[in-house]
Amino acid sequence: MQLSSFALVMLGLLLSAWSVGAAWIALGAHGRARQARGARGNVRRLTRMIDTAPALPLLVRSDGRIEGPERLAALLGHDALPAYLTELDRGPAGLTSADVETLAEEVRRTQRSAAPFATVVPTRSGRSLAVRGQLADPAIAPASTALLWFFDMSDSHAELAAARSQAAQTSADFAALAGLVEHAPLPMWVRGTDGSLRFANQPYVSAVGAVDVDDVLTRNLELVEPVDGMTPRAAAARALEKGAPLTRRVQATIAGERRALRVTDLPVPDTGQVAGYAIDVEEREALARELAAFRAAQRALLDHLPLAVAQFSADRRLDFVNEPFVRIFALPPDAAEGLAFDRLLDRLRDGGRLPESRDFPAFRRELASWFQADAPVRADWTVKGGMHLRVLGVPLPDGGLVLVAEDRSDQLAVLATRDTLLRVRTAMVDNLFEAVAVVAPDGRLQLWNRRFGLLWDLPEDLLHEEAGSAPPRFEAVLQAIATRLARPAQSAAIGDVVRAATLDRRMRAGQVLLADGRTLAFAGVPLPDGNGMLTTLDITGQKLREDVLRERADLVERADQALQQAAVPVVPGARETVDLLPFVTAAVRAQEAAISAGNLMLDLRGDRGAGEVQADPAQLGEALQILLGRAIADCRPGGRIQVTLAGPRKPERIVLAHDGIAIAPTVLEEALGSAPPRSEAGRVLARARTLVEAQDGKLRLRSDGVRGTIAAITLP
Repeated sequence: MQLSSFALVMLGLLLSAWSVGAAWIALGAHGRARQARGARGNVRRLTRMIDTAPALPLLVRSDGRIEGPERLAALLGHDALPAYLTELDRGPAGLTSADVETLAEEVRRTQRSAAPFATVVPTRSGRSLAVRGQLADPAIAPASTALLWFFDMSDSHAELAAARSQAAQTSADFAALAGLVEHAPLPMWVRGTDGSLRFANQPYVSAVGAVDVDDVLTRNLELVEPVDGMTPRAAAARALEKGAPLTRRVQATIAGERRALRVTDLPVPDTGQVAGYAIDVEEREALARELAAFRAAQRALLDHLPLAVAQFSADRRLDFVNEPFVRIFALPPDAAEGLAFDRLLDRLRDGGRLPESRDFPAFRRELASWFQADAPVRADWTVKGGMHLRVLGVPLPDGGLVLVAEDRSDQLAVLATRDTLLRVRTAMVDNLFEAVAVVAPDGRLQLWNRRFGLLWDLPEDLLHEEAGSAPPRFEAVLQAIATRLARPAQSAAIGDVVRAATLDRRMRAGQVLLADGRTLAFAGVPLPDGNGMLTTLDITGQKLREDVLRERADLVERADQALQQAAVPVVPGARETVDLLPFVTAAVRAQEAAISAGNLMLDLRGDRGAGEVQADPAQLGEALQILLGRAIADCRPGGRIQVTLAGPRKPERIVLAHDGIAIAPTVLEEALGSAPPRSEAGRVLARARTLVEAQDGKLRLRSDGVRGTIAAITLP
């Protein structure tokens, strides 16, 4: 019974211990189950984190086998992850063989030395993958296993490449801008936020006489001086405050010379800095001063010109008019300048200083087009009162216009008068009795009349002047004249006379005999305009008259001798039978030379029926010679002398008549009167009367005192 109790006690204790153990085991199992559930949750979270992480892991064992998530396979361009690292180059979108070999070499070096690495590998699909490798923790994988992390850097790489390209372009642009600023022909600088100089280019350094840029910045050398108490830094501060460029005109000493500068301070946005530059305007201002002085001198000159000048600006307003313009166009001086072009035309039209136009708006538009013309425009205006204006419009490069007007009324009047004088001169020269030719110093004929060609018998085509052709040369005319001369060598004398008149300015003259028997007198006369005039006159008749005059002189001399004899009483001589026809014919032939020299015509009318007379042949012949000589002397060239013989049935046997100068009544009285004659003509005619009366004849002289004389001899 005791054993049983002990056994029961032991059994109870054992059961109690078993129950406690079972409870402890149950509690431990429950804890482990809870831990397992937590671990599974952690695994799921870590797996999800890896699946969504920007980097994907890859385990590479020492034999080259790889393990990794499926996402990595898609990233590497494969449908499923291959078994070995060297198989990553398979497929059209995977890595290249060279990149796989490079990656494998990096992995092997990490597995041997545990040194991490980083590289970038591209895929055939165009992705760019960043790879970071290290030795895997032994708790993760067996020893000598490499853990690779793959990052998709495609977008970042493109952005990085663009940023690098932009940075390179910006750097190049900045270098170009810096070079441009450094070599700019004008000083340029930059001020910092405190107003001090931070940069200056080489022209700035040269302008302030510094050694280099560092010298400028160290000594803070300013280019310009304070103006009205404003320093360069204060001007930069004002520009920065306004947020707009500030431009000033200042004076500065550059290379020992005072120069005018236009300085501009330009705020740099969002930096607090101020850039600046200076332009040398000294030469431009000097040119402006010279231009102003030139314009003043030009306008003073235009005021003294006889031409009317008006200048319009680009806005078509009257900028300047001179005094002749105001006078010609009847403008008030105080209201001329500043007047619009259209308004000026209206005023000129109202004053009658524009030509009449049916369509004045069209005329106004035509004048307005002169402002845009490519070349000067000319026009002739006839305005009220008969004024003739020549107008010139000169477009200016700045869009303005210069209008020049010339009053040509007096000139046109002078030209009209000159034209009239030329026509009068031409008509006068053409109708001269003399042949005239004007020769220029260059040897060309300038003027000739129709008689010149006729007198010298020149070919018609030699002096034919066509429009636009050069006048004939005098040498050709001289050659043609030589063929008309009796002695061709005498043409040289004509050339000498012309040269003396044109070149030596001396007058010379001469005579030539033509082959047809004519005698021409010529003379060279220097003209005031430098030309020479050759005048030619046919003196054939004059030559004959000279011969006649000589003959007449001989007759006068013989007549004088008969004066002397007239005082001697005539003693009747022995009479003979004289046959009148041969006797008178012989007397006429004795005067033939004088008749021909005087270019006279003689008409002898008579025949054998004239009969015979009883007379002293010597005394009757002397009386007849006196009457013939007087008739020849009284006749002009071309005159007519008629000698008529009558038969015995008529008392007047010999009648001599001429149409020359009538005998004067006083001479007639002296010749026929009883008183002693006092004039030579009276004495000579009285001698003839005495000689006729000695033959028992009678001399009668009749004249109407106007023209001609009739001498009739009556013989028994």
